[in-house]
Amino acid sequence: MVTCPEGGGERRRVPLAFLPPSLLPPVVITWPVSRGRRRRRFPGFPPGPPRSSRALLLLLLLRRPGRMALVLRLVLRGRCRAGGVPAPAASLYLALRPAEPPPWPGLRPPVCQFSANANSKKPLSALVSKVKYLNEKYERFLERTFPRFYQLYSTFLKGFWIFFTEMKEIRRIKANMSYRKIQFHQLPYREMERLRQFRRDLIKAIPVGILSLPPFANYLVLLLMYLFPRQLLIRHFWTSKQQAEFLDTYHSMRKEAYPEVVDGLMNLSRSLADSQHRKQMLDLCKKVQEGCHPDVRELTAVRTLFVGHPFGIQQLRVQQLKVLSRVLFLTPRLPSLFLRYRLQSHIAELHHLDQAMLKLGVGQLTDEEVQAACYTRGLNSVHLSPLACRLWLAHWLTLSCSLKDAETSLLAHGMVLLSINFPSSSKG
Repeated sequence: MVTCPEGGGERRRVPLAFLPPSLLPPVVITWPVSRGRRRRRFPGFPPGPPRSSRALLLLLLLRRPGRMALVLRLVLRGRCRAGGVPAPAASLYLALRPAEPPPWPGLRPPVCQFSANANSKKPLSALVSKVKYLNEKYERFLERTFPRFYQLYSTFLKGFWIFFTEMKEIRRIKANMSYRKIQFHQLPYREMERLRQFRRDLIKAIPVGILSLPPFANYLVLLLMYLFPRQLLIRHFWTSKQQAEFLDTYHSMRKEAYPEVVDGLMNLSRSLADSQHRKQMLDLCKKVQEGCHPDVRELTAVRTLFVGHPFGIQQLRVQQLKVLSRVLFLTPRLPSLFLRYRLQSHIAELHHLDQAMLKLGVGQLTDEEVQAACYTRGLNSVHLSPLACRLWLAHWLTLSCSLKDAETSLLAHGMVLLSINFPSSSKG
């Protein structure tokens, strides 16, 4: 029963069963207390008071419906209207019905949907700007206080960033090759050259990484990198001064093998059966030994001799193979079988690069790319002007692209014949 006040102040009793759910008054559910004012724990109930009256009522109805020791206090919040029944603020039906699911995200207002992301971006951008400011401040401090250390520090960061960018580019090239199902020699020139150089850098960096694996060995490796940067660091971590110095050093080591290559050619030329071919080869070797720069037509005139015996890759003597390996920066301390295979694969790779470069055009290359291409093909381009490098590279492409795959032995010897007497200092 519900006691409802009338308009004149009298109260009348209305059966609870006859009230609709929307008109039921609010329900306040309390625990029965004992004399010690401690809350009673009913069997089967979790310890402690429930979070809401709805949860308590559901537990009582589902678990112990016969032992409902609750006091239902029906509190009226307002006076009766024309119908004589008050309009409550909440009802027992609202307390007993299950919770409604949250609205579909698409129906939510845009403020609720985007405000969290907008607010989360503000601290992130502020943090990034703060880190940049502190980094610039630290770099200015190093540059002002420790200039030599700052040079090493900036070179290392720049080299690491370039190496990371190149790794991403190599990954893209590899994925493109796998997707298009093409081989190395079918790539454009720049991608082919990048793959070739990255492979050489990786071969140089792998031993250093293996040495750094033991505990506390990385400190020793860092010290060795500082003391021997040419032997342990790749080109990305060299300064501009170190790069010019190290390239000169490498070329001086390579140039020591040039006279041995010419002497080997002269010795092999004496064993030729054809007198005309023997005379052509001897005149060519003698001209180079006298300090004259040979013409490309003189090399193409004897191209057929470098297919079989005695100038072909498969017919060369072991000593000549070792000398040519030094010219290509390959280790000569390998068995003859491996020397022939490595020499032939590197010369074939260089031949494919020349064909891709001719397709691209020398005029499309930058000065740095032209100088790097000349250095790879045996010419010390560190102290040469870009115009001289382009002139020499044009002569080289004339020779390389006129040869067949079986005549690549002339390409290995041509690295020496075309660069040994070329002016080494024309940079202005």
